[in-house]
Amino acid sequence: MASVEFVAFAIAGIAIAAVLVRLRRRDLGGPVERATYETLHRASMAAPPLRSGLTRQGAEKAVRHLRELLGTAGLAITGTDELLACEGHGSFEHAKGALAVGRTRVLDLDDLHAVAVPLTADGKVVGVLIGYDAQVSAGLVRATEEVARWVGTQLELAELDRSRTLLVEAEVRALRAQISPHFVYNSLTAIASFTRSDPEQARELLLEFADFTRYSFRRHGDFTTLAEELHNIDRFLLLSGARFGDRLRVTLRIAPEVLPVAMPFLSLQPLVENAVRHGLEGKPGPGRIILLAEDAGSECLISVEDDGVGMDPDDMRRVLAGEVSSEAGIGLANVDQRLRQVYGDSYGLVVETALGAGTKVSLRVPKYRPGVSAD
Repeated sequence: MASVEFVAFAIAGIAIAAVLVRLRRRDLGGPVERATYETLHRASMAAPPLRSGLTRQGAEKAVRHLRELLGTAGLAITGTDELLACEGHGSFEHAKGALAVGRTRVLDLDDLHAVAVPLTADGKVVGVLIGYDAQVSAGLVRATEEVARWVGTQLELAELDRSRTLLVEAEVRALRAQISPHFVYNSLTAIASFTRSDPEQARELLLEFADFTRYSFRRHGDFTTLAEELHNIDRFLLLSGARFGDRLRVTLRIAPEVLPVAMPFLSLQPLVENAVRHGLEGKPGPGRIILLAEDAGSECLISVEDDGVGMDPDDMRRVLAGEVSSEAGIGLANVDQRLRQVYGDSYGLVVETALGAGTKVSLRVPKYRPGVSAD
């Protein structure tokens, strides 16, 4: 059973993607290299269906690759109460013992044997992996346990993906709740002020307000394009301009080639609202906002700068760290967290500010990142 023991070793100890790339670039003439490639290739084929969680559809797509990985006569995947998929052999009855005791069970059936191993994710038994063969050896038991452990890892990654998605959705909902009451009140007040003096202007502003709220409260997608985000910011500034009049001066410098870049939904509008609300409201006289979006090779560089009242740098640091809640940091901490979750910690907000010196918020967005799409 040397080949079975090798499977267990390969699953437990080798980085799949790196080895696959390396092996594709060299001659697979040796039996060990060929076995390694086949093992990792089958594991890579089984992984994507499992990343959706332990479902019937995912199990049916993965079961053939897992059986080939083990080299057994049959293989079955069960949940905690039903058989999800099998190839060659399979019965939920064979999983009940492993589910009951929470550990590996070896079954002596009529004409073959079975090794039933619980599948665990986050410390909980969620199903059973059952390998069927004419004979059972210690190598087969160990290999089946390693494959079950690998399957459990994929299921845990699926749960992390689901948790991250739920977290992002919750943060977007929180951001909507955070920005909408203040903006809705001020926008409707500004629109009302024009109903008698300039009914046509009031009508146009009301249409812009409807489009703004329709975009901000849309349900589909975690991502949008820079062009769509800027279009919504244009509506926001138009509505804000109705309130501030000539006091609000805006400069936009946008490189056309970065307009299709995908980015997290509602990641720029909170920065612009922060600049208007907390940069200019407390400042006498006019105030300026400069919004830049530049092409920087593989990235898009974006900044929102105002010449308003600014903020104490230590206070801003505590806001971004989540140590304190401040109206002056409305939306900033939320956007910072979402950028880091999507792109990594090196892609958070960079804030330059000081009391009386205005505020500049900068961010970088990769032009392409797997899983990030506005579709």
